[in-house]
Parts: sequence; structure tokens; C-alpha cells
Amino acid sequence: MTSDVWLPIPPQDIEGLPDGLNYLFWDGGEDGNQAFPGDPADCVVYVVPYMKRQSVKVRPLEPMRNLQVVQTLTAGVDDVTARLSSIVPGVRLCNARGVHEASTAELALALTLAALRGIPKFVLAQQQGQWQSEFHPALADKSVLIVGYGSIGSAIEDRLVPFEVARVARVARSERTTARGLVHPLTELPALLPEADVVILSTPLTESTMGLVDAEFLARMKDGALLVNVARGPIVDTKALLTELETGRLSAALDVTDPEPLPPGHPLWQAPGVLISPHVGGPTSAFLPRAKRLLVDQLHRFVNREPLRNVILTTGSTGA
Repeated sequence: MTSDVWLPIPPQDIEGLPDGLNYLFWDGGEDGNQAFPGDPADCVVYVVPYMKRQSVKVRPLEPMRNLQVVQTLTAGVDDVTARLSSIVPGVRLCNARGVHEASTAELALALTLAALRGIPKFVLAQQQGQWQSEFHPALADKSVLIVGYGSIGSAIEDRLVPFEVARVARVARSERTTARGLVHPLTELPALLPEADVVILSTPLTESTMGLVDAEFLARMKDGALLVNVARGPIVDTKALLTELETGRLSAALDVTDPEPLPPGHPLWQAPGVLISPHVGGPTSAFLPRAKRLLVDQLHRFVNREPLRNVILTTGSTGA
């Protein structure tokens, strides 16, 4: 048996890959039905294709009976964890921490600024040849709440600092202290929401965060507050959000939605006070160089039997 590594980036385009492994290119193809590049049973490291449907990402998993590592190129791993039963025990699942922080944090800030400053209205007015000057709120002096304070949440705060926000509150699964201050546990969200002018979601999708932003969560947000979601669509109850948007009490900027892709005719497209981008937090010019660096480092660690980075879980272990 050979030690195959399936890469969604042509191996000749990645400098510094370690010797001793057989590199094969597979990204699922345009229609998701691309033929496998080799026998899945020979694959020891599977790098999941980026920006593909879940059905494409998980298609090779079941026949990969000698798999040792699954490496995603996304920060979230929910597409894979939803199909853990297809993976043999003892496989380390690693995410792409360090790849998407810059791009996703940029988009979070861009969506926040665009929504607050009325950029969508200006674009529409420009298309109609109309000069429409209006008063809009600034990000300066606002209180911002970041829900999900991992590496992306921290990168978002890095970019908020120069904008003279009044306060940044941080929330994660458990309480801790960082160089910037306290990170509150999720249990303190109800007390923090009424104080925030802007709520930015950057938390992973897990059982505990599915539907986190429900009617009760939204009701606790202050009148006129902005919800920004650069995490995952199912974290927000779409029906509950629509109810608030239609009253005009809240506004939203969403890079992710539930359902996704958002189908034509869905009421969220025409809801007042909402700005939608098509899940573009990660795919920018910053992606490829960072993804390549991660893969080279991980594969050197694998060959040298060193601890891998970003291990989320090991299949077959307690809790996996």
C-alpha cells in the first residue's frame, strides 16, 4: 500500500512538500463527480476540497479505510463532523486555524461599516443616478459584542481597535482572560446583549450554538442594533430574524444564511435593513498562500511524527 495524500491544490503548485508521500490532486471537479485520483484505501491524509458542497467533501471518506488525518481548509469543520460515522476510528480531524482570520475579519468589519454607513443605499442611488445624502451612524463610539472569541474573533477585535469603538465585549464557550481583557462565558450573553450596538457572530457551529440567535436572543438586543454573521447560517433562527427585520427594530449584515445558498424568492432577500454577501469570508487572495503554508507545515509534522496543528478531535475517541 502506498501512502497517498489527496490535495485539492495541484501538488506541483505547493513548494516545500516533504518527501516520502505520494501526492495526488483531487478537488471534486466542477460537478462534484470527479473520478478519484487513486484507491481511497491508500489515502493516509485527506485534505478536504475547499468551497465544495458537503456531499462532495465527504464522498471519499467511507472507502478511506487506512486514513490517518483529515485536514479541512475551513475554520469550521461541521460538514465533516456531521459524517463522522463514515470515518474509521483513530483519524485526527484538523481545521484551518491561521488561514482565514485575516479575510474573515476584514469582511466582518466591511459588512459592519457598510451596514452602518448605508453603503447599499448609496449603490442603489448611484445606479439610478441620484444624489441622496443621508445621516448614518458611525462605528466610532459604538459598543461591540463579539460572540465567538477564537482566532477569528480576536482578529476582528484587532481591526476594530483603530475605529475608536467605545467598548468591545467578548463571549466564548468558557470564561478566560486575554491580553485585551475578560472573555465572558456564553451564559452571560443575556446580560451583555442589551448593551451592544453591534453584535458580531464568529462562533463555530456546534450543538450548543445551533439556533443560538433565536427570538429570545434577538429580543434582548437593543433597538437599532446591528447583527453581523460571519460564522454559520444555522446559528441564527432565520424566521425569528425576519420578524425583527420586518419591524425595523434591528438590522443585519449576513455573509452566511440558513438556508444556504439562499434560494431565489426567499423573504430574506427583500427584508428591510439586511445586507447579504454570498459566504465570501474566506475566499480572497489571502487564502491560497496561507493554505499552502498550513499544508506544508502539517505534512512535515505528519512525516516526522510530530504533533499536528489544529486537531479538533480524533474519531472513535470519547465525545467524537
